[in-house]
Amino acid sequence: MSTDTTPSDRAAVAGRPGETHSAASRLGAHASRITRSGNTLRFDDERHLLAHRWLVDEAYLLDAQAYTDWLDVLADDIHYLMPVRVTTALGAGYDTSPGMAHFDEDKYSLSRRVARFLTEHAWTEDPPSRLRHHLSNVRTFATEDSDHLVVESATLLFRSRGDVREGAFLSAGREDLLRREGEQWKLSRRTILVDESVIRMQNLAIFL
Repeated sequence: MSTDTTPSDRAAVAGRPGETHSAASRLGAHASRITRSGNTLRFDDERHLLAHRWLVDEAYLLDAQAYTDWLDVLADDIHYLMPVRVTTALGAGYDTSPGMAHFDEDKYSLSRRVARFLTEHAWTEDPPSRLRHHLSNVRTFATEDSDHLVVESATLLFRSRGDVREGAFLSAGREDLLRREGEQWKLSRRTILVDESVIRMQNLAIFL
């Protein structure tokens, strides 16, 4: 897709059936455009069970803040996107702000964030937060390529840090694209749609 679109064009693209939010992002030009095909897979389908286990294993890595290990389960061409949600009138056709995102990252930028967490300069996470990623509402979709699965899920993050400030919650829906690479499945694309337009968490020195 050309990168010379206007903000209104990009909003329209993100709202079209079969299009991805990555298609509306300048930094998502490299991301896979593979989308779901057909209805959700049965809960006893081997592919759904595989995808669900992958998400659970990932949640444990994020809870443990094992971010170096987490990078290993990300595809080299990953696009990691969390658009800014906006409140619009019924029938507006969009609910994200064109060209604006809390996260709009690739493998390199994610690795730089992880590297910073390992230094003495990561003041937002020293002492580290206590995290718990709650996972639910997992739905898996086949694609036209048998080496890819689209997975929807809901996540609820609880985060507390220090001894004074109250813990904070962040609720979001996610759409992931998992890709089989050899014997391993990796995350090729993640779009996070947070369930509030004004995020009340102190900072976003986290991963969802």
